Amino acid sequence: MSASGGTRAIVAALGANLAIAAAKFVAFLFSGSSSMLAESVHSLADSGNQGLLLLGGKKAQREATPQHPFGYGRERYIYAFLVSIVLFSVGGMFAIYEGFEKIKHPHEIEHWYWPVGVLVFAIIAEGFSFRTAIKESNPLRGNESWKDFVRHAKAPELPVVLLEDLGALVGLVLALGGVGLALATGDGVWDGIGTLCIGILLILIALVLAVETKSLLLGEAAGPEAVVQIEKAIVDGDTVTGIIHMRTLHLGPEELLVAAKIAVQHDDTAAEVATAINAAESRIRAAVPIARVIYLEPDIYSEKDATKGPDREATPGGPAQPAAH
Repeated sequence: MSASGGTRAIVAALGANLAIAAAKFVAFLFSGSSSMLAESVHSLADSGNQGLLLLGGKKAQREATPQHPFGYGRERYIYAFLVSIVLFSVGGMFAIYEGFEKIKHPHEIEHWYWPVGVLVFAIIAEGFSFRTAIKESNPLRGNESWKDFVRHAKAPELPVVLLEDLGALVGLVLALGGVGLALATGDGVWDGIGTLCIGILLILIALVLAVETKSLLLGEAAGPEAVVQIEKAIVDGDTVTGIIHMRTLHLGPEELLVAAKIAVQHDDTAAEVATAINAAESRIRAAVPIARVIYLEPDIYSEKDATKGPDREATPGGPAQPAAH
């Protein structure tokens, strides 16, 4: 769901940004507005960003190889991180440079109807793109706030498009304000101030994207709900009596690794333990379908060993985690 929804949102944003970039550049040529130039570069950078997200999604679908045995799911995180760099360098830094230049050397805006008309068109087009991103995000967001959704989403495409579209809409309002004040006062400095504000906005959004995608690149665990479901699925109360310790890791937005040391009865046979592990793996996949790589290690839980230290990995056989209810 997240992959298809993310692709639809990216394609909608790409189409809108290409049309807007062309319109803004034409408006810049006729009016000489630096806000229009900064906004055209912004839209062009956004179009490149959507291209990067589509490329990352395509590359992530490659089959696992001996050199990359867990597949290429994290390609989506890498390309999302590249988006934040492009937005920062191409969009934000260029707008700040252009804004300072226009403040130092202001000139009157010519043919005012070009930038105003294009900005109104761009706001409508970006609004359509933003609406599509919101619509595709809602099924995944559930009851989460938008802030939590952006912070906790494992699929990077929708948060990236949402923040880009939001930044684009706010940037357009800033550009319209700068152009409007420049026309009302006859002072082109306001156009430069609007451009400068756009650059600051883009850099702030780029930093947020960089922080969030960096966390995904480093490797994030499954969400709390998924962890509870996995714990319930592992313990059957018969052969598997508890979880000594467990780790989860997202290999990609739709692929989860689960590794756990499980407690079994001391008198169980090897065949009984193997059967219990196979059954636990089936229950995990039924409860959390994206748990595709599962490693379960049986051990005998020992209360005596569990008292030797708080480090779960260093303490053989314990301490066991209580089964989730």
